[in-house]
Amino acid sequence: MAEMTSRERVVAALSHQEPDRVPLDIGGGLSTTLVVEGYENLKKHFGVEAETKMLSKIYRMVRLDEKVMERLGADVRPLHPGPPVNWTPPPSEPDTFIDIWGVKFKAVYYTETSFYYEVAEPPLKEADINDLEKYPWPDPCDPGYTAGLDDRVKALYEDTDYAIMADSGFKALWEEAYQLRGFEQLLTDLIMNPGFVTALLERILEINMEATGRFLDIVGDYIQVFRTADDMAAQEGPLMSPKTYREIIKPVYKKWYDFIRSKTGAKIFYHSDGNVVDLLDDFIENGADILNPVQVSAIGDVDALKRDFGDRLAFWGGIDTQKVMPYGTPEEVGNEVKQRIQELGAGGGYVLSSVHAIQPDVPPENIVAMAEACRKFGRYPLES
Repeated sequence: MAEMTSRERVVAALSHQEPDRVPLDIGGGLSTTLVVEGYENLKKHFGVEAETKMLSKIYRMVRLDEKVMERLGADVRPLHPGPPVNWTPPPSEPDTFIDIWGVKFKAVYYTETSFYYEVAEPPLKEADINDLEKYPWPDPCDPGYTAGLDDRVKALYEDTDYAIMADSGFKALWEEAYQLRGFEQLLTDLIMNPGFVTALLERILEINMEATGRFLDIVGDYIQVFRTADDMAAQEGPLMSPKTYREIIKPVYKKWYDFIRSKTGAKIFYHSDGNVVDLLDDFIENGADILNPVQVSAIGDVDALKRDFGDRLAFWGGIDTQKVMPYGTPEEVGNEVKQRIQELGAGGGYVLSSVHAIQPDVPPENIVAMAEACRKFGRYPLES
């Protein structure tokens, strides 16, 4: 088969066709990039001197320098909004910050130098449904979000042949709700106060649609993938019963995806960690085209995943970051890549990437091994 461009390769795979080879995503968005310390190690490995730019302060995920992405052979490039210009973070204590939703985050260290931000004070923890009208919600129409966006998306589309994965910055419903309300409290609300949950999700949806609509009005005709994200499962299964999900969360998500679909022909990328198999039919009915990150350590039977859902969902991810990427040898990483391609790649419908962002404990040699193995074992027709 003739060599495809990156964009052609990704579009073919997401259309459930076999491209020239399995596409590779390292750095295409928040679900598939690196955490700061891991990126610094990778830059040193490549001998690349470049400023470290952030895609997410909360999750400490980076935007890979173009030289690094080219060295890896990545097929996808990210497109994100600009920062707000009419909002300034309120002052807060050292090692904390407050985001545009009014949620305070604090740094929690897991080594002397590495940390993540966790919710410190959910501002709606004690709220009732009437308080939602009085809450100082973020302004989805802040002009900073779309400043220069037209030029940036046209340059990506016209001057490169990479697939474009767009993220409006307003991509979550459930995740935003539990950051505002508190995780344990929101789970309790699902049973004890479902009306509050629905009202909160609807309010977040309204803001997301306003911001995302303005974003997609500019980029919708140029992008191939639109990223959404909400973790709905843990290692062993969904966070709530499928019945509760279908009654409370699914209807809001259907509105969300119908709205996105009205603004762009891009495939809808849905990120949810954990074992989400019991909810996949619901995700598909809502309109999701792509499942990420395909957390194989939780899902287990990957052959069954492809068999049961592969004609309706594309899979994006699959390379284990709990054991293989941090603790395996480059050879073991290559074997992992070969296995996932054999399980998920037949007939297209697979973009290879790590299971979520690559953490600081992953050696750069293993990141390179993942990229090289994708090219080695991902050529169609696949080896049996």
